[in-house]
Amino acid sequence: MTTPAKRRGRPRAYDPDAALAAARDCFWQAGYAATSLEDLAADMGMNRPSIYAAFGDKQALYRATVERYARSTGESVDRVLADPHPLRDTLHTLYRGARDFYLAGEDAPRGCFLIGTAITEARHDPRVREITEATFTGFTRAFTERFERAARDGELTDHPPAALAEIATATLHTLAVRARTGAPPAALDAIIDAAVDLICRP
Repeated sequence: MTTPAKRRGRPRAYDPDAALAAARDCFWQAGYAATSLEDLAADMGMNRPSIYAAFGDKQALYRATVERYARSTGESVDRVLADPHPLRDTLHTLYRGARDFYLAGEDAPRGCFLIGTAITEARHDPRVREITEATFTGFTRAFTERFERAARDGELTDHPPAALAEIATATLHTLAVRARTGAPPAALDAIIDAAVDLICRP
């Protein structure tokens, strides 16, 4: 008795990670509402039926890009804050890395994908609102844990770590907004220096 040969599945004609990255950049450029499926198809290198088959409709695709971005940024913040260097050095590393990321862009500074697009959509899409709020809350939680460690090590003495963590998260938001609206790097550096001095007490 012979065993039937396994049917080979149809090979994927696309890279899911590359397709989501292209979709994210397309939404990032114009925002959710102004981005058409034709725009997405052109940037992703996929036709509309293939997009629907792989990711669902436009809203489902957007949610997937938000989830992917949120996970990536959360991991980046956690990784930098886990650095064993002194708190002041760690904060400068994190904020300067964020500054460079927010200032990057083909035509103009791109800022933060969540602040640039998801803030608007969060009013209408509960899932986007949930992801965005969880991401920002995660930043504050990560800062709080790092500041609690700094307090135990004698680097912080004046204010509760949780309160300083709210300031630290707000600084990330401010850098993203100011970068997106065209603030020069020197202005962003001034914000970074002021925030780090406030948190670490020079």
